[in-house]
Amino acid sequence: MKTPLMMIINPAAGKGGFRRALPDALKMLSDAGYAVTMYFTECRGHATELATQYAGAVPYLLVLGGDGTLAEAIAGLMPLSERPKVGYIPIGTANDVARTIGLPKNDILAGAQRFIGGSPHPFDEGQHDGGYFNYVAAFGAFTEVSYATPQEAKKQLGEAAYLLGAVKSLSTLKSRRVTVEYDDGVIDGEFLYGSMSNSYSVAGFIDLPRKEIGLGDGLHELVLVKKLPNAAAFAALVTKVLSHDLSSEYIIIKHTRRARFVFDEPESWTFDGENGGAHSQICFENCPQAIELVY
Repeated sequence: MKTPLMMIINPAAGKGGFRRALPDALKMLSDAGYAVTMYFTECRGHATELATQYAGAVPYLLVLGGDGTLAEAIAGLMPLSERPKVGYIPIGTANDVARTIGLPKNDILAGAQRFIGGSPHPFDEGQHDGGYFNYVAAFGAFTEVSYATPQEAKKQLGEAAYLLGAVKSLSTLKSRRVTVEYDDGVIDGEFLYGSMSNSYSVAGFIDLPRKEIGLGDGLHELVLVKKLPNAAAFAALVTKVLSHDLSSEYIIIKHTRRARFVFDEPESWTFDGENGGAHSQICFENCPQAIELVY
């Protein structure tokens, strides 16, 4: 008897080329002993609805799409008392989760094979006042780039679309006064950027130190970038970040279960690269080992 497998597919993800290989991927899954039921998303938030409604009845959920689709699907699992193990075939642009766990990107057949041969690993989920996030919640410099970058540019340019968007955002770069309460204390100051994350990679080109991060350790990484004194300091910092070097007096990295951010005025946030609205204060909490990712 075959093992039930629910598959959530975002038909708009990536360049759409996966459709040609989809029948072969489905045959691979069937030959490996899975009985696949496919669900195609129709709008933003639909993956959450599908996961909540149907995933509680199956042992495995396989998501085909970008980081946003995966985040929506996992958010839909959180209310369930019994959650399936989750596989991921990344067909997107930034693919931060794929970078973090070492999945093949934009290759549906390799992704299916990786799922078939993979094993489950615990993964923490993040919770905020209005819901959940999968790998990063962020404010400030460049955080609007992901959802503000046109879909057509993402399809044609891939990761370069994000970098071009970041360059365009330089003219609006500003710091904001923030007070952050976390497990070990309080940080207060003016910052260009801040985030809570459970990932080695953020925005497709910012890499955090792998040796300090456990994806199922019950902790999120609190990252803050201080206000810079001049353009030269900013250029030097950007160069270091793009070369995957975060050793700077302007960058603060802490590990924490919880954090509360308080701003002087409402600040725009993104959750897993999607627009999350503006908040004068917002609280985050780690949901330890909430999900098992198969890879």
